[in-house]
Amino acid sequence: MSTRPVEIGGSLVDLAVQAVRNHIRDHDLKVGDSLPGEGQFATSLGVSRAVMREAFGALAALRLLDVGNGRRARVGAIDGSVMGASLEHAVTTSQISVADVWDVRRTLEVRIAALAAERRSAEQAEQILALAEAMVRDQGDMARVTAHDTAFHQVLAAATGNVLFAQIVRSFAPQMEVAVPKAWETRHAQEEKAGILSLHRRIARAIADGDSGNAAAAMEAHFDASIGDHLR
Repeated sequence: MSTRPVEIGGSLVDLAVQAVRNHIRDHDLKVGDSLPGEGQFATSLGVSRAVMREAFGALAALRLLDVGNGRRARVGAIDGSVMGASLEHAVTTSQISVADVWDVRRTLEVRIAALAAERRSAEQAEQILALAEAMVRDQGDMARVTAHDTAFHQVLAAATGNVLFAQIVRSFAPQMEVAVPKAWETRHAQEEKAGILSLHRRIARAIADGDSGNAAAAMEAHFDASIGDHLR
């Protein structure tokens, strides 16, 4: 096994982590490909197996490696939950606000709605319509509404065919679990709740019809109505 020379500076674990990442890049490894074992890396780099074990653990925590008992580590797939944990931490520690997250969401999801209308499969269109109707059906159950709403936006992102959109939207899920019920609770009038549900139906119908312009406009209206003064 060949690795890049370990550079001076940084902890041994940091350098070992970089060496593993260099190996993945230099050998053009793809998701699911196996890596050499900890022992092979340790020998090549001149570090202890304990150092390599910690390096592999750090990479697994970031989902860059898929580590399982009894088999070699494999290259991991992109995972929006890592970004989600970082966003949740940033909100919890007041580095950013929920409104900041929603502003970013708005920019992304307007584009997502337009692309979903152009690229969605027939099955995805049916899923999106069904989730919009499920929100109406279960509107008395906040946990179900939140779950449907989260799934609705994730299916839209998947319908773009862009994996990065899908993973970024997935990273917003922890924030939606808090923000959706909070925004819903501020709407005491039934017509206000009906308006939000109607916008989800409008988005879903525009996507099913392949109308990218209307899908984007409906998503903008959705965020205007959802954010308003409630999350600021």
